[in-house]
Amino acid sequence: MQPDSDSKPDSSAKPFAGSGVSKDMEAAAVYTMDRDGQLMLRVREGDTQSFALLLERHRGPVIHFLYRMVQNQAVAEELAQEVFLRVYKSRETYQPTAKFTTWLYRIATHLALNVIRDGKHERGQDRLDSSGAVRAGSQQDEAGDAGPARQVADGGPSAEEAMVRDARFGEVREAISALPEKQRAAVMMHKYDNLGYAQIAGALGCSESALKSLLFRAYETLRARLSHLAQ
Repeated sequence: MQPDSDSKPDSSAKPFAGSGVSKDMEAAAVYTMDRDGQLMLRVREGDTQSFALLLERHRGPVIHFLYRMVQNQAVAEELAQEVFLRVYKSRETYQPTAKFTTWLYRIATHLALNVIRDGKHERGQDRLDSSGAVRAGSQQDEAGDAGPARQVADGGPSAEEAMVRDARFGEVREAISALPEKQRAAVMMHKYDNLGYAQIAGALGCSESALKSLLFRAYETLRARLSHLAQ
């Protein structure tokens, strides 16, 4: 009696063949995906509320990053709007192949570098204080820190000490601003946005080894320029 021809798998069939496999793999990936990636998948399906959540979570950090890059608050806010507009326009083709923030900062970095290269920004017009508020015209400002606002408690630093501190922050900011474009972007994402090597490399479109070399050169330059601050 001949065995049933359907009882054995077809040896010529390719693994994972079939139109539903990619969907299955994507669905499995969702379980290990960060919250941002899951929200973006919902945006892809037409959930505008999820996009509003992404905007709420990331608009502030993106504006801070862009401001540190272009040194102009108005331009940074305009660029941030363009970043999220591009995210929304790309929703239907979004694939969770990398962390959402990697993709987000890749867009932001690309736009910022274009503005810097085109010279469509005015340096030193606006300054962010540590709480994210804008201060006009001051060159003596902190190095773009993205943390919570510093509060002066009773017995805090004197006016003279505060001036010295602000002057130091201003020197650090100027030193970072003088770095080559990609080095500056890498330092900003690494030091102030706390992104990992893989995310920064993805945002800059380079390998992790190339990124580490980029950061090494940037920090060596900063150490040389700011060595007097350690004395």
